[in-house]
Amino acid sequence: MDAYFYIILAIGLLSTVICVVAGILKKAPNDVTILSVAAVELALLVYLVGSIVRVIAGERIAGEAWEFWGYIVTALMLPVAAVYWSILERTRWSNFVLAAVGVTALVMAARMNQIWY
Repeated sequence: MDAYFYIILAIGLLSTVICVVAGILKKAPNDVTILSVAAVELALLVYLVGSIVRVIAGERIAGEAWEFWGYIVTALMLPVAAVYWSILERTRWSNFVLAAVGVTALVMAARMNQIWY
């Protein structure tokens, strides 16, 4: 596991906890929950940039490159879709959709790490 994974682990779990608590408290999505998901997106963007730099520097992906890049592009789309959902449906249930982003990004980052190494 590399530093990128641990960054997404910390931010993803924190975002999930924030969003689940807001959902349990029956709150509509708010700045805190949406910004926590935005932090996940930012961490994924850092992962993307870091991966591009590593490839340019000559490091090779051990697994299938198309699979790695597919995972990272998909992971980058999830927070955007969840925030869009939460803006359209301003109910407490949208917080649970937002909560799924952190866990999903974490699982996808773990898989990307497996593919890389």
